[in-house]
Amino acid sequence: MSRHARRTSPRALAAVVTAIALAGCAAATGGAVEGGVFRSPKGYRVTLPAGWTVAPDGAADLTLRHEGPRAGMLADATCGGPRRSPALVTRHLAFGVTARRDVVRETLEIGGRPAARMELRGQLEGVEVGVEAFAVQGPRCLYDFLYVAPVEDFEAGRDAFHRFVESLGE
Repeated sequence: MSRHARRTSPRALAAVVTAIALAGCAAATGGAVEGGVFRSPKGYRVTLPAGWTVAPDGAADLTLRHEGPRAGMLADATCGGPRRSPALVTRHLAFGVTARRDVVRETLEIGGRPAARMELRGQLEGVEVGVEAFAVQGPRCLYDFLYVAPVEDFEAGRDAFHRFVESLGE
């Protein structure tokens, strides 16, 4: 780590994850985790990555934290109401991040569903973070996925995040 890199405490990471969750998602809806699979009352499921723990104070359907590497991720669904484009939703998921520098914005498919992906770097509550977001359009719901970590830990958790997104089932 360079002498200018900033170490982030678990408490600061929790604040980062919570701030992003509150910025982009609706109120928590409950749900249950059984056998490593989260089942939402909204009718979808995702598989929790190994080593990640459920954060009970998240504002999304599911908020996860990891201590090594330090990171957080979430899943949320918006069902009913007006349809929003996945690309628009990914922009909203990064509210609260300042000094943003876009890395990637693209449209793609995940599991045969239209999706958008965004990756950026920026500041959140004084911490330099990497953020990656996916929005996936399902037949009934729009699914939001968000991953955030201090930049020095960002790459270490990305594979787990991608597996988390790809595990989406309805």
